[in-house]
Amino acid sequence: MRILIVGAGAIGGWLAGVLWRGGAEVALLARGAALETIRARGLALIDGERRETFTLPVSDTASDLSRPDAVVLAVKTYTFAEAAAAAAPALHHGPLLVTAMNGLPWWFLDGLAGPLDGAHLDSVDPRGQAAALLTGVRPVAGVVHASTRVEAPGVVRVVATDRLILGEPRGGTSAHTAELARLVAAGGVACPLTPDIRSEIWAKLWGNASLNPVSAIVWRSAHGILGEPRLLALVHDLMAEFARVGDRLGLRLPMTVEERMAVTRKLGDFRTSMLNDAEAGRPIEVEGLLGVVVELAEKLGEPVPASRAVYALARGLGRPAAVTAP
Repeated sequence: MRILIVGAGAIGGWLAGVLWRGGAEVALLARGAALETIRARGLALIDGERRETFTLPVSDTASDLSRPDAVVLAVKTYTFAEAAAAAAPALHHGPLLVTAMNGLPWWFLDGLAGPLDGAHLDSVDPRGQAAALLTGVRPVAGVVHASTRVEAPGVVRVVATDRLILGEPRGGTSAHTAELARLVAAGGVACPLTPDIRSEIWAKLWGNASLNPVSAIVWRSAHGILGEPRLLALVHDLMAEFARVGDRLGLRLPMTVEERMAVTRKLGDFRTSMLNDAEAGRPIEVEGLLGVVVELAEKLGEPVPASRAVYALARGLGRPAAVTAP
């Protein structure tokens, strides 16, 4: 199976190594220092004491690479439209398009029975730029439960790995999706298939939409937030508002807020990706992680005062997210 991965960051680099290890023909669409490093020295994946280097095709132009059976977008939410445009030459023949990203995929509301069926979300895809390029693809969502980080351009360290969940919007499983899951598993990462991928996406966003922006605003890791009663109460309010928005959409969460907080505590004193980006002065994914919740609430007429306040503060952090190519 030929797979093109768009983005050579923490998730894209990790998936490239996993899929190559599993037997896929992997190519990377990258830019800048990552492109030059991988072209010259290969992609390095570090997991504990194990370091692997993968020599694989890499370019900043999709048409330079072989026609893929699947394209994986592994980029920040604010680069989605530009990543879709960069990948466009590889999409004309209708491959799988896998979103291994935070937030909600562009198709999330399409076919979701309820008050917002088919509605457009500007926080996900401003002015529908990406959707216009993706009319012929076969969408698949990947929900990543793993912690990885870029140590240097072209060098990715695996901090912790749980699983990558794959699913198609309509609930079925095509032969290509099943083969993709097999390759991920062969590369050493559990890859279950689900007929209800929306619930998995929504459940992951529940944690990201609350702890991530708060951590970026106060510059604290998980224990620094959960151990402070006022910050803990704020995260609780954010999660409760999120759950109410989901209820209006018919998206039921698998546990209560208190149960989800207990799960978070068991994960240890982790640092969120948004905290890392804020401290490094990089753009943060505030639109894709929390702005989307506020936008959904506005469309539904659902009051979410805590979410609106945290969203406003997070938008004021650092420089605005620049839309750049992958």
